[in-house]
Amino acid sequence: MTTVYLARHGESDWNAAQRFQGHSDRPLTELGRRQAEALAKKLESHTALSAIYSSPLERAFGTATIVGARLGLEPVAVDDLREVDVGGWSGLSRNEVEAAYPDAFQRWLDGGEGWDDGESYADMAARVLGALRRIAANHPGDEVLVVSHGGPIRAIHAVAAGMDVHAYRRLNRVEGNAGVSRVAVEDGRISRLD
Repeated sequence: MTTVYLARHGESDWNAAQRFQGHSDRPLTELGRRQAEALAKKLESHTALSAIYSSPLERAFGTATIVGARLGLEPVAVDDLREVDVGGWSGLSRNEVEAAYPDAFQRWLDGGEGWDDGESYADMAARVLGALRRIAANHPGDEVLVVSHGGPIRAIHAVAAGMDVHAYRRLNRVEGNAGVSRVAVEDGRISRLD
């Protein structure tokens, strides 16, 4: 069994502005850097991590780098850990999307994709779960950290709960910025530890 700590990145500038980010490569804010430092301190005192993997997007990789510096581990970028691609919604605020695309925004609130371009949640979940299983297979019996985004972490939690990612999105919010949870991966099966 591999224990995977799932950490959401620290606050980015577009988190602070409540803008859809998707694949946009946004930097951490000062608060986001402090959140990453607090995450590093928390993980340092509770775990014996053997590796850190991260989305290559700056808000995640920057978080992973801060954690890795404290724990003496170099993060490895994995493209498949990126956030869902929100297409034309990237950079728009919720209010802007709701005003411009009211039906699509409601569809998104109901658990589906609102955007007509970009990536489906099902496709995002498939790539993220594939990456998670590959990481676990390379670290049997170890504890590893994966730094990613709200959408991918929610997709992992959904599978651990035996749910479809759309249904899970309607019921559960992901941890806040730099929040952390744990899953176990054994023979490809994923279960939630906390």
